[in-house]
Amino acid sequence: MELPPKVKNILLLDSEGKRVAVKYYSDDWPTNSAKEAFEKSVFTATQKTNARTEVEVTALENNIVLYKFVQDLHFFVTGGEEENELILASVLEGLFDAVTLLLRGNVDKREALDNLDLIFLCFDEIIDGGIVLETDANVIAGKAGINSADPNAPLSEQTISQALATAREHLTRSLMK
Repeated sequence: MELPPKVKNILLLDSEGKRVAVKYYSDDWPTNSAKEAFEKSVFTATQKTNARTEVEVTALENNIVLYKFVQDLHFFVTGGEEENELILASVLEGLFDAVTLLLRGNVDKREALDNLDLIFLCFDEIIDGGIVLETDANVIAGKAGINSADPNAPLSEQTISQALATAREHLTRSLMK
């Protein structure tokens, strides 16, 4: 039986290699200092490249790292060396395009920091426990941001926090009757 593709981490770093948003799905880096060291090595290994138009690929520490840069943000997706690069590339493109949609094309560090909640929701819509769930940017952006204003959206299309808010609202209404 073939295992589903797994992502080890998603990194969003600024143009100096500092964290903007990161999420790890693997125990390969057990401590925060190990994670920061990996982020520094990824940044150092890729900073001389110009990954502004296409997704680029590099091998690092028995991992495949795919990356793409826009303005002062560097997007990275890491998988094991045995993972399919095309699937990892579709994860990266899905994340990149969803963030672009949610930030209305204004993808830079300041906008990203102002909308960290949406970026982490994108991470959660794309990956669960390292397993790829979704790569379509329109679906990801739709689930991460557009429903937030619609409390009548089906529970299956709401994020956990939105679903809890909806449940709380329904409970309050039923108690007031």
